[in-house]
Amino acid sequence: MEDRQIPFNRSAAEGRELEYIAKAIGYGQIAGDQQYSRKCQKLLEEALGIGHALVTTSCTHALEMAALLLEIQPEDEVIVPAFTFVSTANAFVLRGARPVFCDVRADTLNLDEAALERLVTPRTRAIIPVHYAGVGCAMDEIMAIAARHRVAVIEDNAHGLFGKYKGRWLGTIGTMASQSFHETKNITCGEGGALLINDARYAERAEIIREKGTNRARFFRGQVDKYSWVDLGSSYVMSDVLAAFLFAQLERWEDIQVRRRAIWERYHRELRSWCTERGVRQPIVPAECEQAWHMYYLLLPSLESRQALIAHLKRRGILAVFHYLPLNRSPYGQTLGGNPDACPVTAEVSDRLLRLPFYSSLTAEDQGTVIAAVLEFGAGTAS
Repeated sequence: MEDRQIPFNRSAAEGRELEYIAKAIGYGQIAGDQQYSRKCQKLLEEALGIGHALVTTSCTHALEMAALLLEIQPEDEVIVPAFTFVSTANAFVLRGARPVFCDVRADTLNLDEAALERLVTPRTRAIIPVHYAGVGCAMDEIMAIAARHRVAVIEDNAHGLFGKYKGRWLGTIGTMASQSFHETKNITCGEGGALLINDARYAERAEIIREKGTNRARFFRGQVDKYSWVDLGSSYVMSDVLAAFLFAQLERWEDIQVRRRAIWERYHRELRSWCTERGVRQPIVPAECEQAWHMYYLLLPSLESRQALIAHLKRRGILAVFHYLPLNRSPYGQTLGGNPDACPVTAEVSDRLLRLPFYSSLTAEDQGTVIAAVLEFGAGTAS
């Protein structure tokens, strides 16, 4: 194995993170909803053209807020893709809902809109599309189905900040959307998230839920002379130290996206012939989608070839990883009614998918090393 290691992900400062953290500490106010929290929210609102953005402790917590805002009750149903992180379902299961697992499309790996409507029942309260790899779901069809059945759409946009679907920003199409600023995301503060609210009816109550069920936000705006417990809620407010780091990243979002696009396009270009020759599928981005350049993955011909390539890269000091395991096949998913045979596309892509190292500070030299190592490998062999 080579001495030099290339990780799957590496966090990096974009310029002013330490300066802003020092300023936050200097102000003597590092709890939530201070200067940098407000700056992050304003930047998101202005960049995306939405009325309300609230930074949160995680994307998971943003989804939990959405479940509270929709007043999800036991025995309600929410439709989620089987190929996603557990938080997409967990946030609603915590309120007593039953997740109904939908298979994904073979091309984009997004929730299959053609399979969606037959899963809707009188108990369905929400549809949770996940914009996998930052490529937009078929939102026109999903929104039309939701409208026919009068259910909410909550976009899980953990991968998709600053991606677009038919010219509209991902996260601004559904009733609400969650964002992630986890360390693996394009823009990060280590752990963090945001709730984007596209229906103004939910805005004031979202502030209350985020502030432990109190109307503290109204108090600080001078709208009430004291604040008190008025609703359900929890502690979903991001520390201003993290918000300071996040704001420095958000300020540079366009530069970050340019660098990530170059990395994605180089992988796509230089691996094209190798993929064609060996039956390896590259990502597919429909013409109506402007992707967020979140990750670069390959679909190998089989589980065995995927595992062999991971091992081959590891021997060369390169960490490549697989992704989600099907939620409908998970032990807990099956206790909630998941049918392990119901989502065949999810099962297939879960076995075959491999993610290559992808982060904003990935150097041209290191990316070249990754590409060269992949090109050495014959898919289907234990190189």
